[in-house]
Amino acid sequence: MSSAWLLPEHIADVLPAQARRVEELRRVWLDAARGYGYELVMPPLLEHLDSLLTGTGHELDLRTFKLVDQLSGRTLGVRADATPQVARIDAHLLNREGLTRLCYCGPVLHTRPASPQASREPLQLGAEIYGHAGLEADLEVTELALEGLQASGVTGLVIDLADVRLVQGVLAGLGLPHLDDATHAAVVGALTDKDVGELHDLAQGPLASAAGAADVLVTLTTLYGDDTTLDKARAVLPKHPLVDAALNDLAWLSRHLRQAQPDLRVGFDLSDLSGYAYYSGTRFAIYAEGHADALVRGGRYDEVGAVFGRRRPAVGFSLDLKIIAELLAGRQGLAVRPAVRAPWGGDPALRQAVRALRGQGHTVVCVLPGHEHDVQEFDCDRELALIDGRWQVRPI
Repeated sequence: MSSAWLLPEHIADVLPAQARRVEELRRVWLDAARGYGYELVMPPLLEHLDSLLTGTGHELDLRTFKLVDQLSGRTLGVRADATPQVARIDAHLLNREGLTRLCYCGPVLHTRPASPQASREPLQLGAEIYGHAGLEADLEVTELALEGLQASGVTGLVIDLADVRLVQGVLAGLGLPHLDDATHAAVVGALTDKDVGELHDLAQGPLASAAGAADVLVTLTTLYGDDTTLDKARAVLPKHPLVDAALNDLAWLSRHLRQAQPDLRVGFDLSDLSGYAYYSGTRFAIYAEGHADALVRGGRYDEVGAVFGRRRPAVGFSLDLKIIAELLAGRQGLAVRPAVRAPWGGDPALRQAVRALRGQGHTVVCVLPGHEHDVQEFDCDRELALIDGRWQVRPI
């Protein structure tokens, strides 16, 4: 029999020093979002499955835990992604006509980890704009994501830009505008993984009616890199309005991002479709040097609210605060927090001095009887001592 204290695979406790770092990061990000005018919402951890998953695609369905509600008998889902919930809030509960900026932070649960090292319980933070179809909204959420990472202390940032419409335009240009869901998902998966063999197999199977499909799709997987990527794409991809619109929008975003941050490394990965199926336009992924996986993913998902009866332009991003905290811990170490050590006692003057220090924002650790040598995450570099009849702080 397994020990009672063992946790399920890819589920872990967050211990004191790391938990403090995660909470500090949460405050940094929410303060940054508030500075842009985003309002905080707190969607529930679970809700009816049809509301949680409708219109989000097969991938999110596979990641979602399901259970039966013993009150209603209906199937519930534990959220694996908060964006559909925020879209529901915008569509039904707020129901505003103009622009709405919303942010959130809370745990989500995945049936399977996104990678071998990933947690199945990410702490997802996100920010979203509803009600504006222009690229100004895409630029704003991208700049907020970059600012949040920089405010967190993450350095060496690299952003890759892509656009879902490129694949749609390429398929339409090949004469394949209406693929069945399974074939479309297979094409998207092969492009994302840059699986050339699978693309050749698809070209000989369900895409066989389109002459040259294999060459075009394989070429799309090679379109990544610097600004010359867009020029190459214009030269080799099929001519189609969706392709032109996507490339023009990516060039606009790249130009404005560089104007705001001249040192930012901006690249393109035109076959990157990682993530959930609700994306409908421009997309971005932000990386940090020395970390293989994207720290932040975001983009435009104008269709996400349609299932709630209110199609609204929408764009946003999300990230896992635990991953950011782990990255920073690896780079900076888990520094202990300075604190004041105080004796325990019933002296009213002592107790008043402790309260005053805490009221000023200091951490004061009272040493309980018998625990004078306990080690915690705090570095007691000062102590509260009785000097000349007064309780005063002095260096240790």
